[in-house]
Amino acid sequence: MAATLITNIKQLVNVREKWPVLRGKELADLPCIHNAYLLIEDDTIVAYGAMDELATINRALPADKIDATGKMVLPAWCDSHTHLVFAASRENEFIDKLKGLSYAEIAAKGGGILNSARKLNEASEDELFNLAWARLEELKKLGTGAIEIKSGYGLTVDGELKMLRVIKRLRERSTVTIKATFLGAHTYPMAYKENHQGYIDLIIQEMLPVIGREQLADYIDVFCETGFFSPEETALICKAGMQYGLKPKIHANQLNLSGGVQTGVALGAVSVDHLETMDEAAIQALAGADTIGTLLPTAAFFLRMPFQPARALIDAGCAIALATDFNPGSSPSGNMNVVVNMSCIQMKMLPEEAINAATLNGAWAMECANELGSISIGKKANIILTKQVPSLAYLPYSFGSNLIERVMIKGQ
Repeated sequence: MAATLITNIKQLVNVREKWPVLRGKELADLPCIHNAYLLIEDDTIVAYGAMDELATINRALPADKIDATGKMVLPAWCDSHTHLVFAASRENEFIDKLKGLSYAEIAAKGGGILNSARKLNEASEDELFNLAWARLEELKKLGTGAIEIKSGYGLTVDGELKMLRVIKRLRERSTVTIKATFLGAHTYPMAYKENHQGYIDLIIQEMLPVIGREQLADYIDVFCETGFFSPEETALICKAGMQYGLKPKIHANQLNLSGGVQTGVALGAVSVDHLETMDEAAIQALAGADTIGTLLPTAAFFLRMPFQPARALIDAGCAIALATDFNPGSSPSGNMNVVVNMSCIQMKMLPEEAINAATLNGAWAMECANELGSISIGKKANIILTKQVPSLAYLPYSFGSNLIERVMIKGQ
């Protein structure tokens, strides 16, 4: 049995005996132990406490010790919304945006989601896997220990299945906890631009049966947005996915008051994600539901959109999580540290709120909170060890610095 003892931890962060979804004011409560130890055996947290209690624990202590004097230990980040599998970056479109072209003008040139779809369908499964594996390994070093990955750049039967099979291979090989989401309803491919029902039929009749048979996804997602999929189409597609055991997660209210939040709540969605455009009705619908609102501030930043109304959502009693939306078009970064920084700086979240939203509530948004998201006995040893820092608030305050010294995923 491999064991590791971390001693003299300046602050052991997000220590919990119970770990319910955090709503409203609960997000500001971040339990910590000062001058602490943490004991890991194999891939599991088995003991923790104040240093002056270490001599009293009834366990053999390992020779492998890490002195964390002046350093903090946090649960690894739980990134519950990404599009990690893609064939190519889109920095040329980035330049077009800087020159003043609109999204519609870029799309008319063959850009946007359809650009990623074309390149993905040209790439082999092995090429996609190798690209995604390199990205995933980089994110581990940045502290991500659990991640949700969506399809949605295939937009054909073969392309969507290829993406999901890549995600399945990543899950089988990586120590990172990975959840898979089927997002065939990301946009309408050109061949179905004037035949929306034809593409919906393709999703329901040809994609979903194979996904169900091969158990390729945990969730089904739809881009519920003006000009994309209506609330009625979203509900139809999600209900079809639910017949195969896929739980809904909705792209909601990014560009317009699309009705995506209310649709997700009505479906019992695990999460509704984006939420840049919210009114009181959408906020209250989310506040009264078990559904988690996942905020993606780096997408708003990259698109120069107003940031999500985090304070209004928290004050209304909503459960919110934070995620990167890592994708080549609107959020080409999977760095959860930047997400936490930006949530405090631009959305006025307290450091405690942002850390809770990026760890425990992120785990709930992937339904893995019984294993991840907090420092708790019996949970997996997914942890971030920081460099020496003066305080917890220094982590989001010092937004340009890499403050991570070491990351452990399942004790490794």
